[in-house]
Amino acid sequence: MITIDITMFIHIINMIVLMFVLNAILYKPVQAILRKRQEKMESLQKDVAQFEENARHRQEEVDRKMREASARAKEALDGARNEAQSVGAKKLEAIRAESDSNKEKQLADIRSQVAGAQKELQDGASDFAKAMAAKILGRSLEA
Repeated sequence: MITIDITMFIHIINMIVLMFVLNAILYKPVQAILRKRQEKMESLQKDVAQFEENARHRQEEVDRKMREASARAKEALDGARNEAQSVGAKKLEAIRAESDSNKEKQLADIRSQVAGAQKELQDGASDFAKAMAAKILGRSLEA
């Protein structure tokens, strides 16, 4: 059985001393290390959050610059396309004007040739008619 004597008090004192010694040697240093670790983890988490925020801002800036560059490129492309269409339309109009001018000159030349041919045919037709009539009648029509 359990007997209460002096050894029990020595064990109780021994346990209390052991508790203070272990607390001073083991528990407090471990708790201090865990506290420092927790503080460092919180500091690192704050740094990570700050880096993520900076990365997000930089990504937004890059996206904004890409949109602006894309808009400028589209404007430049549209401007070049419109200018090319304008130049093409001007050249096409000049070619059409030149071809119309050439066509009018050729038509005028053809009309003058047709008029000359008609005049020759009319002049030749009356002479031809007189000659045919003279042959048919067998005598000259000049009187």
